[in-house]
Amino acid sequence: MARYIACAAAVAAVAACHGLPEKTDEATTWNNNKLYTEAQDALSGNDYGKCAKYFEMLEGRDPFGHFAQQAQINVAYCNWKDNEPAAADQAVDRFIQLHPDHPDIAYAFYLKGMIHFNDDLGLFGRFSGQDMSERDPKSLRESYDSFKVVVDRYPNSKYAADAAQRMRYIVNALASHEVHAADYYYRRGAYVAAVNRAQLAISQYKNTPAIEDALHIMMLSYQKLNQPELANDTQRVLAGTFPDSPFVTGRPRPGKAKSWWQF
Repeated sequence: MARYIACAAAVAAVAACHGLPEKTDEATTWNNNKLYTEAQDALSGNDYGKCAKYFEMLEGRDPFGHFAQQAQINVAYCNWKDNEPAAADQAVDRFIQLHPDHPDIAYAFYLKGMIHFNDDLGLFGRFSGQDMSERDPKSLRESYDSFKVVVDRYPNSKYAADAAQRMRYIVNALASHEVHAADYYYRRGAYVAAVNRAQLAISQYKNTPAIEDALHIMMLSYQKLNQPELANDTQRVLAGTFPDSPFVTGRPRPGKAKSWWQF
């Protein structure tokens, strides 16, 4: 008996040393009204990690209850603001699937566009001045598709005008991405590949500023490929489309501020 008591005491001592049992999360004892209030307070106070946690708890308790729909969309927003884009995208997709006729469905698609619009810049990108056109375009295309839903299906929503503007920015960035690729190939002597990527930018992204550089790369590539007729034709198109271009006038381009998407 004495040995049993000694062993029990030793186990209790080890548990105490390791902090066992763990402290119960106070939020688990709140009723739904209290949990919703605390989640809203965390949202208002920009405590996005806590906000996401509380709204997820609320949704998990009663997925079809009074607070569930608002909780679902707020989970997406809070995760996005907490720099958790994958979790945010998953949450907003769930909301769109479950509530396709919700009054805030336009906002859900707009939020999905914003999640991908700002995705993957990261710490290095912020300090290096990386612009959107240098990034993997997959996220930008997903952003464009979501904003397009807002503009096409919900043109009278308060998000439509901003979504349309961001779509234009994305098109410019995607065009610049193709020109970056064309320039990459040109500088490495892959002139046929450079021409192909420049032509892709011209055909898919008409009337974007990047077309000026695309035409210039095409002209230089044709010169390197010893195709003077194609080079001269491209130069005429460049001069006719961008008569003030430094590639035409020989004058340097005035100092250029950072692109709108650069930090």
